[in-house]
Formats: sequence, structure tokens, C-alpha cells
Amino acid sequence: MGTPAYILMDHKKYTTEKLLADSIVAAFYADAMLNFHNSKNYSMDGRFLSTTLNISHKLVRKNGCSFIYYVDATDNPSIEFYYNEDIGLDQSRKLCKVGCIEEIYGAQELIFCFIYEYLKLNPDDYFWVADYDWVYSWEDMQKLKSLPYDPDWCYKNPKN
Repeated sequence: MGTPAYILMDHKKYTTEKLLADSIVAAFYADAMLNFHNSKNYSMDGRFLSTTLNISHKLVRKNGCSFIYYVDATDNPSIEFYYNEDIGLDQSRKLCKVGCIEEIYGAQELIFCFIYEYLKLNPDDYFWVADYDWVYSWEDMQKLKSLPYDPDWCYKNPKN
């Protein structure tokens, strides 16, 4: 498995339905294709855990650019986030990690467009690439959007 990435948001604010709706709108404004087959994942005891979307570049047949995006259940224990201090965020803020992008490599430009549109709708949320010690805020994405596109944007600290 490669490098995953997540949306971080206030835990109290999170609902499956809102993330699903905002993700559809973000894909629309990012001019991406979105496939949603309502394929749901369940725990061994039958509890809903997540559903998946496939977000693709419109020319996916030519360039193969797409990513799998998980929308988690509100009570899925895997959404808990404990690394605020490690990534420079307020420790008192109870965040959850949702909207998992399974693998960022090869889809960086598509992810940039999608996350830009998502954070435009939700400017208090963050985008976090797992294993890195920083996040991308709405302000960071606006700054990056004003510069020439860098295919390695998601591997660089936006504050540097």
C-alpha cells in the first residue's frame, strides 16, 4: 500500500452524509468524474463502517488518473485522530480523520483540484498526507493555486 491522505475536521461537525454531499460537490467543481455504486463496508457484527467513491480524471482511459475515496461512518472507530501536536494543530481541538484517499501517488493533480474545491466549501477543515508533519489549510491551497502547479505539492510543507 502507498501513501494515504485524509481530511481532518472537528469531530462534532462530522457526519457521513455531509462529507458525502460535499465530496460530490467538490468533484463536480474540480471537473472530475465520480463513480458511486453505494458499495458499503460493514464490520463483522454488521455495523456500517464506510462507503467508497472513485474519483477520476475525465480522460481516465488515457491517463489512468483516479483515486479511491472512503467516506466513513460517524461512529467508525478508525476516524479517531490523536496527532494534533505532531502536525502543529491545537491540541484542544478534537479532530477526526475522514475522507481517506487510499493512494496519492499518480493522482496528485487530480487530488489538488479536488481538495482545493473541498476546502473551499469547508475552510475550517484540513488535508493531511499520512506520515508527514504538516497539514494543508484552505489558505495554503489558495496560495498554492496562485503559483505554477508543482506535481510534488503534497510532499512539501506548505509553510516553507
